[in-house]
Amino acid sequence: MANPQRTAFLGLGVMGYPMAGHLAAAGHEVVVYNRTQTRADAWTGQHGGESRTTPAAAVEGAETVFVCVGNDDDLRSVVTGESGALAGMKAGSILVDHTTASAGIARELAAASADGGVGFLDAPVSGGQAGAENGQLTVMVGGEAGTFERARGLIDCYARATTLMGPAGAGQLTKMVNQICIAGLLQGLSEAMNFASRAGLDGEQVIDVISKGAAQSWQMENRAGTMLEGKFDFGFAVQWMRKDLAICLEEANRNNARLPVTALIDQLYAQVEARGGKRWDTSSLIHLLQND
Repeated sequence: MANPQRTAFLGLGVMGYPMAGHLAAAGHEVVVYNRTQTRADAWTGQHGGESRTTPAAAVEGAETVFVCVGNDDDLRSVVTGESGALAGMKAGSILVDHTTASAGIARELAAASADGGVGFLDAPVSGGQAGAENGQLTVMVGGEAGTFERARGLIDCYARATTLMGPAGAGQLTKMVNQICIAGLLQGLSEAMNFASRAGLDGEQVIDVISKGAAQSWQMENRAGTMLEGKFDFGFAVQWMRKDLAICLEEANRNNARLPVTALIDQLYAQVEARGGKRWDTSSLIHLLQND
């Protein structure tokens, strides 16, 4: 590592924990913060580095600060206020937010960061837990080009593709497009797999054939088999997808985009939750068809 940096990582969930680990493995100095201290202790035990009990303390002296938490409210609690990250960040440093949140809060935090001379990037990710663990995430970024170029090398420690999409908020808007696509793909795949089963076809053979043609998708390659087996105790949880779809639908109300299928699938996910599937993988939409 030619130019190791002092960094901070705030939020060590299923995504943040391995992402911060890749930064440490690349030779960067990483100070972590997590709301549950035992999680931070586990990370430092595995990767070294240090932990702090507040975001402001964790970011002291850091050149780049990363955040990956649950939603808009979580983000505000970690970034703003007397003990928030911005209270401890120095002018000229960069705040990179990997939370999947609203475009509105991205613009809000960009303005708050600018007031303190801090650069800001909204940089939600796609690729799930496996992508985070394998350093193969896709990162869609909003912010200024100069700030992006300064932070890109660090982000690339856990990404296979990192793209600047436009000004603050553009990363979050792109992630919304991503989630809209995934929701539609999973419902179509669920209906297709259920249809194949009820038609007496060998589902695995069907997937082997059609995945080589125009129907191919990441979801088909990685989820069709477990869908046919009725296994959903892994992956991206339904409750988090519903959070993301709520953001999509709220933004659509602002920009007058029609999302009729997305709205329907959100309600189907509500039915999955009612069956006890709040923590099931998003591919569990097929459960509604297999057990009607």
